[in-house]
Amino acid sequence: MSNQPFLRITREIASIQRGSDLSIAVACQEHDFRKVRALIIGPHGTPYEYGFFEYLITFGTEYPNKPPKVEARTTNNGRTRFNPNIYASGKVCLSILGTWHGEQPGEEWSSAQGLESVLWSIQSLLSNNPYENEPGYENLKGSEDKRLGASYCAKIRHETLRVAVIQPLEEYLGIQSDGSTASPEAIQPDALAEEEISVKTEDGDLAENRVTFNFQPFKDLIKRRFLWYFEHYLSAIEKHAPDHKDWSDFQKMPFEASGNTMDGKFRYGELGKRLVRVKEVINAETSDWAAEGLALKTRESSKAVTVQRSFEQTITQLNQKGKHHISMELVKENPFVWRIIYFGKPMTHLDGGIFKIRMDISPRFPDEQPRVKLETPMFHHRVSKDGVLCYFPKRPDDLKDHVESIAEALEEDSPPYDPRTIVHPEATMLLWGSDSDKKKYYRQLRRSASNTTEG
Repeated sequence: MSNQPFLRITREIASIQRGSDLSIAVACQEHDFRKVRALIIGPHGTPYEYGFFEYLITFGTEYPNKPPKVEARTTNNGRTRFNPNIYASGKVCLSILGTWHGEQPGEEWSSAQGLESVLWSIQSLLSNNPYENEPGYENLKGSEDKRLGASYCAKIRHETLRVAVIQPLEEYLGIQSDGSTASPEAIQPDALAEEEISVKTEDGDLAENRVTFNFQPFKDLIKRRFLWYFEHYLSAIEKHAPDHKDWSDFQKMPFEASGNTMDGKFRYGELGKRLVRVKEVINAETSDWAAEGLALKTRESSKAVTVQRSFEQTITQLNQKGKHHISMELVKENPFVWRIIYFGKPMTHLDGGIFKIRMDISPRFPDEQPRVKLETPMFHHRVSKDGVLCYFPKRPDDLKDHVESIAEALEEDSPPYDPRTIVHPEATMLLWGSDSDKKKYYRQLRRSASNTTEG
């Protein structure tokens, strides 16, 4: 491949990685930039809500004159068709990709388009009524069509939870079918991350193949987002389980053909238990970080020394910036567990409050990002019911920036509505509800602050 396509692809990847779109992520391995892994998070308000859908995007030598090839990877091993245009085989039917003939001019591929437009086009398929994506069904408005559309959404919603949320997390965490977990060596085979195999052809020429065992670029992101959206997942089960008796069959759609369907049974009771188990194992993993970090400190490892130095430098720099409403301490003198004491900033709704925030740092930071949880209860749209904080560091590899971004998230005065950041549904509905709802939200927020100094 010439330098021009190479430079364009790398620029497009970098642009998405720097961007603020929380619903898409991309990654590739250094030795093969032509194969890009992409993650699309299902849009809020659709049956795909907060599911994790992965795609493999392969750029040919004629890119950008010709579109890349796209393969859906979230298919339950080729058994689940998630959309009329996303087949169980992984095929994605879109006019922009040349895999479907659009009826409108301008729907075909052009060199002005790129990786981001491909991802947006795929994301547009994950709509609140995917039944209408099938050609010939888009204009049907009868009662039977509405019933079929609702039935289609019902099974997509169930399989999004099962296949696009629970299954990948169980795989990452080594959770077995009986709920037990595999050994750490089995679920984190870092030593086998990549192996090169060189093979000679019959003519004596060298043919090199690379075998990737453990390229999982979204593993940490998916774990963190799962903690954000956990309440949504449980709420979806509580809302829809009464309508679908466990072990009742999915309804087959008219356009589903043999080998390209979404067959199965509703099992919401089982899914609820598996969701809770996933969360328990993630929390146990976070506790293991602390134990592992303390062991590194005892051995005086360079990693522990580096994190300890970051803690000390962060305190110094925060004081120099005049951020005296933030103080910090180490939990049990462990450099990998920081306790942030946040004093409600004057003239804000948190004025006078004293909040303790725990930041657990992975020994593999920055490859694994910190997990942040409020130890002091706070009613806040960025804080889940059990204290998980939704925040966005500008420099993910800088621990000081994490601390500052945590404070900024709590102090955000007039936040823009973004459904991808909803971690406390009740607080969000109040904040972006009527004027009286908004007043109620701020009353509860101020009460959170006053409760910290009572008794």
